Amino acid sequence: MVNPNFRKWFGIALNLIPFSGITFLWFMAVLRNRIGVLEDRFFATVFLGSGLLFVAMLFAAAAVSQGLHSLAIDDQQPVPSETYRVARRTTHALLNVFGMRMAAVFIFMTSTIGLRTGAFARWVSFVGYGLGLILLLVIAEFAWIALLFPAWVLLVSAWILVADFRNRKGAHSGGN
Repeated sequence: MVNPNFRKWFGIALNLIPFSGITFLWFMAVLRNRIGVLEDRFFATVFLGSGLLFVAMLFAAAAVSQGLHSLAIDDQQPVPSETYRVARRTTHALLNVFGMRMAAVFIFMTSTIGLRTGAFARWVSFVGYGLGLILLLVIAEFAWIALLFPAWVLLVSAWILVADFRNRKGAHSGGN
């Protein structure tokens, strides 16, 4: 029998997933705004497609997990092992195989757009290429590598914040 406290926290975590998807969509909008008119239509299409597919797979995996979680909570009985196995493998495939591949494509496209337009520092793009390659090749074997994607999003977000702060600070000191 699973600890009821664990089930409670697991349910809370599942209910937070839509907010992470919304936050990621906001991140995509910030990137597109930063790149502006320099954006190439081909790369922009792959950028948008891979980002939206990632969010869709994240939500689908969360929905399967939520269904399994609700089944366990409502019945107060162990979930049948076949049901559990199918749901767990479906969730793993959606998120750790297909979703992370889309995350890798998203990183490649964002890094390429950032490199071509000069929207990011070159090192940020090259770090993105490396992390995208790792996600593309290793993720199905070692699930913890999936944390590289949010780490990369954090890196790019921090770089954008620092760059914007420096630009604003430079604009204020240069105008006086």
